Amino acid sequence: MPLARSLSMTSLNGLPQWEDEDLPVEDLLLFEVSWEVTNKVGGIYTVIQTKAKITADEWGENYFLVGPYFEHNVKTQVEACEPPNPAVKKAMDTMKSQGCQVVFGRWLIEGSPYVLLFDIGSAAWNLDRWKGEFWDVSNIGIPFQDREANDAVIFGSLTAWFLKELSCQFNDKPNIIAHFHEWQAGVGLILSRAQKLPVATIFTTHATLLGRYLCAASIDFYNNLDQFDIDKEAGERQIYHRYCMERASVHCAHVFTTVSQITAIEAEHMLKRNPDVVTPNGLNIKKFSAMHEFQNLHSMYKARIQEFIRGHFYGHLDFSLEKTLFFFIAGRYEFSNKGADMFLEALSRLNFLLRVHKTDVTVVVFFIMPAKTNNFNVESLKGQAVRKQLWDTAQSVKEKFGKKLYNALLKGEIPDLNKILDRDDITIMKRAIFSTQRHCLPPVTTHNMTDDGNDPILNTIRRIGLFNNRTDRVKVILHPEFLSSTSPLLPLDYEEFVRGCHLGVFPSYYEPWGYTPAECTVMGIPSVTTNLSGFGCFMREHVADPAAYGIYIVDRRFRSPDESCNQLTQFLYGFCQQSRRQRIIQRNRTERLSDLLDWKYLGRYYMHARHLALSRTFPDKFEMEPSAPPKTEGFRYPRPSSVPPSPSVSQHSSPHHSEDEDEDEDERYDEDEEAERDRQNIKSPFSLGVLPQRKKKQHGEYRN
Repeated sequence: MPLARSLSMTSLNGLPQWEDEDLPVEDLLLFEVSWEVTNKVGGIYTVIQTKAKITADEWGENYFLVGPYFEHNVKTQVEACEPPNPAVKKAMDTMKSQGCQVVFGRWLIEGSPYVLLFDIGSAAWNLDRWKGEFWDVSNIGIPFQDREANDAVIFGSLTAWFLKELSCQFNDKPNIIAHFHEWQAGVGLILSRAQKLPVATIFTTHATLLGRYLCAASIDFYNNLDQFDIDKEAGERQIYHRYCMERASVHCAHVFTTVSQITAIEAEHMLKRNPDVVTPNGLNIKKFSAMHEFQNLHSMYKARIQEFIRGHFYGHLDFSLEKTLFFFIAGRYEFSNKGADMFLEALSRLNFLLRVHKTDVTVVVFFIMPAKTNNFNVESLKGQAVRKQLWDTAQSVKEKFGKKLYNALLKGEIPDLNKILDRDDITIMKRAIFSTQRHCLPPVTTHNMTDDGNDPILNTIRRIGLFNNRTDRVKVILHPEFLSSTSPLLPLDYEEFVRGCHLGVFPSYYEPWGYTPAECTVMGIPSVTTNLSGFGCFMREHVADPAAYGIYIVDRRFRSPDESCNQLTQFLYGFCQQSRRQRIIQRNRTERLSDLLDWKYLGRYYMHARHLALSRTFPDKFEMEPSAPPKTEGFRYPRPSSVPPSPSVSQHSSPHHSEDEDEDEDERYDEDEEAERDRQNIKSPFSLGVLPQRKKKQHGEYRN
């Protein structure tokens, strides 16, 4: 067969470009299918949204995202337009002519990718027929009461229908790559393979269904992976049909990928297939022009959090805010999976250590985990009102004081400070002080919980006795609602709040990737993660001393729960012992790790998966040598040469350590030198050269 075109991995900014010879570029189309396209449900939305720019840069007008149509999402996120590709337009028109509503437009995010959205409701009348067809090809029955699974059948059938109408126009040429995310999109993959469509398919699982359910049941999951009766466990949890949909998708795909090594191990046992490629999740990294701008943002938003603390703890504000550290945990309210149970136990032990050593450091811990509530509680709102009233009183007295001082100085007199405040001023200030008197403890939650008596976080707080007493060095605040800049309590967006905190703590037991610690890293905020999270495993692989860079990895896989809790407590206690200078150094190092998480570097794994799918689907058209995924030379951060400010090395035998030790450490720390050395560790993401045509192809190159 004559050589039609080759794929070169060299290009501007490391993105692949097609070298045209006989076939036009628009012959190859990429469709990425997910229930979370323009529809935020969980972390997959973040993956697709942040990855869109680098994929759109690579594929241009040939990249399309496929998802469900929801009017409220489309109105605010999608700009409708006509499809630029005539084949796509013809396939859409065919579906519309048979009563299916299909919307096409640009998703208004970075990269502005094209989106193709199917209205599930307009095609629901086909459900029974499509469920029958799905049974015929897979022997998987869908219960009528499972709405989510029924929607997945409709969505998948529409996707397969569209791909069939599209591929018919190309006369069986290898024109289409379809990448499906999670089981909700998997029906489309299964039907495409059953119909033998000429489509290269990829399936990515971001977490296995059964894995999430089993871990939520407090089962020793990772030490018993090979012991589970998978069918029995899925049946007992009434998700057997969903599990079958997921497993069938995995085995039908030409290429199966997952987001981390720990999930790859899980998938091998739960889904009975070893992933072909591990595709770590990334973020779009935006560097500030001023190197220390993120430090300035930390100071600014920390001050905003301190204002909230002044109101929440009015009447009990007997600790110094300058010596107060802000820790937080955020995410879905999965008490065990997210590690909130271990975090609370570690906080109880940390409180004991801080009290025993009579330290002057106070820790305020936020739990940002949405739950059902009946709005804000009165005591929290009252605290912010009292704070504002005190501020207004202080401002009015200051204004009168300032005028009297100004007039006295104009006369050339030194004012008598005993007379500069009159009786009315003293009375106003006394009334303000009396208004701060409180006959109850500061609340541990900012909202009225719908089911207070059965809430696992509140019940654990009751058990360990962290009620925000004056003697407690650890204070707890549960904020069971997403953060918003319009909130009357804590008017900060999530990103602003994270920047104002000192440490994010995510001791998850089940976390296939972990975007929350990754987001902390790119904002220069140290975090705690575990070796059961994809992020923790990724960092351990690529950073020689993660703790020195502000990534504390708790061992939850090979230690008992009590030992893991003690390790977490030591991490937290060691962090509390750091000086302000040490924390600044650590934040600088943490922020430099953000390059590791940039899609510019991690996008290579998705490229490899697509190339592998093409070579497996069309072996007579594309070929590549079997090899491991792209190498990651230049992805390893060495241990810093200066003493790292981490608990393992900076923890002192006495809480009152010498300031001379800090000075010695500062002398050994040269930030510019360290930063330059770290920058050299992240090299050009693609270094393969263009090879002569018809020669043996290197990894990642194809020929048609």
